[in-house]
Amino acid sequence: MLQFSKYQGLGNDFLMVDGRAGIDPAAGPGDDSLGLTPERIRRLCDRRFGVGADGVILALPPRQDGELRMRIFNADGSEPEMCGNGIRCLARFLADSDGDLAGRRWAIETLAGRIVPELQADGTVRVDMGAPFLDPETVPTTLATGDAGIPQGVLEVEGRTLAVGAAGMGNPHVVVPVEDVAAVDLERLGAALEVHPAFPARTNVHFVQALSPSHLVMRVWERGAGPTLACGTGACATLVVCHRLGLAERRARLDLPGGPLQIDWDETSGHIFMTGPAESVFDAVITPELWGGDDTVQASAPSAARPAAATAPASDQAIDCATACVNGCIRPEACSSAEARARVEALLSSSSLDDLVALATNSLEARTRARAQRPPGDPAP
Repeated sequence: MLQFSKYQGLGNDFLMVDGRAGIDPAAGPGDDSLGLTPERIRRLCDRRFGVGADGVILALPPRQDGELRMRIFNADGSEPEMCGNGIRCLARFLADSDGDLAGRRWAIETLAGRIVPELQADGTVRVDMGAPFLDPETVPTTLATGDAGIPQGVLEVEGRTLAVGAAGMGNPHVVVPVEDVAAVDLERLGAALEVHPAFPARTNVHFVQALSPSHLVMRVWERGAGPTLACGTGACATLVVCHRLGLAERRARLDLPGGPLQIDWDETSGHIFMTGPAESVFDAVITPELWGGDDTVQASAPSAARPAAATAPASDQAIDCATACVNGCIRPEACSSAEARARVEALLSSSSLDDLVALATNSLEARTRARAQRPPGDPAP
């Protein structure tokens, strides 16, 4: 049984799974029966035959100097480097789970580096997204650096000539300024730009209209997900590109289909700060029927920024089972996740299905009561 919570930020919705106890539900072969394979992720995110979501987010133990680690999977099962709306939802999920109040900050490890969200007094989440990547090879893109100091150029797409700019937020983004964002054929142009040869790791696509230097309107095509109602990293990249092109100030409101985000590119630190909402939708458990039968557990697709390891690490070095053990456990005599798996196997073997359902239900009820009993000064999600 897999317990999860659904959260949304401006309509960008995610299934949150708490794996901080030590078990990565998306770890590689040999892991427990709750393994989140790409096929299962696609099944969960299906809006007609599954739960429905833009992606799945895991809260995991840290590997470096962070408080915890975040893994995110798109609805197609691929693993991107980061997601701005997703990390806001993760912060709200952590606050709801642990009873944290306004002012709480988390140092979260991601494939895009260390990201720090902070819970605000009004219930929104402000995230220090770090500095943008503006060198072509770090985006990555084959576009050359232009006069605006960003990768920019003209691309031929679906019979259209588009002037574009690019920026990285730990994941790649292409930004297309237009006169009327509502008139853009997002399905056709977004899909074509995502896989354009100028972006070797594919890219997120954003069309933007500048209403004023402090007010932008944008539409989003997310890599691996298609049209979405919001994209936090995309809003950050869009502000950067528009500012460098002379279309926007360093601080602006960006209206996405799901609602507005406030983006601030701090001139002193060079960091970008994103502020926006994140709200709880519901808590639940996956039924055995939806979760599927005895599927073959495979490692999640590794990110382009983190290729699978080819050789075993030294015996005193931590193993990333999701990448190092693609073809089977490489350290069976001292598997780093054996103890955690044994605990799960003991629980499953000693408990009936009714016991597991009752355990999950009690946990969900406890979270709901805790959320309802928050002090008046701390906004509920």
